[in-house]
Amino acid sequence: QLQLVESGGGLVQPGGSLRLSCAASGSTLDAYALAWFRQVPGKERDHVSCISRLGYSKAYADSVQGRFTISRDTAKSTMYLQMNSLKPEDTAVYSCAADRRTSGCSRMSKDYDYWGQGTQVTVSS
Repeated sequence: QLQLVESGGGLVQPGGSLRLSCAASGSTLDAYALAWFRQVPGKERDHVSCISRLGYSKAYADSVQGRFTISRDTAKSTMYLQMNSLKPEDTAVYSCAADRRTSGCSRMSKDYDYWGQGTQVTVSS
């Protein structure tokens, strides 16, 4: 059974950077398409970025395009989200997700079968 654990969240000032990690256990990640989602209390979970199983296809939400970069390291069974030029509106709980049924990059949370517990990112001065 695949388990996902996020790390790297924290408090950062506007304009700062963070790198989130999503580490897998119980299985390797090479058979999964992966994604990052984020959620603010009282609001729906939003897609941030996704990466296909082989890593060739990536997608980003308009709000993070050009500031965030998704990547995956098959050897380490880990996915990353490099977040630069952070803004207060990026404050949320960030969760990683894995999908074994397709090889592509989906922006829909319903397409993902496995989820991490989330890591808090707070952007504030």
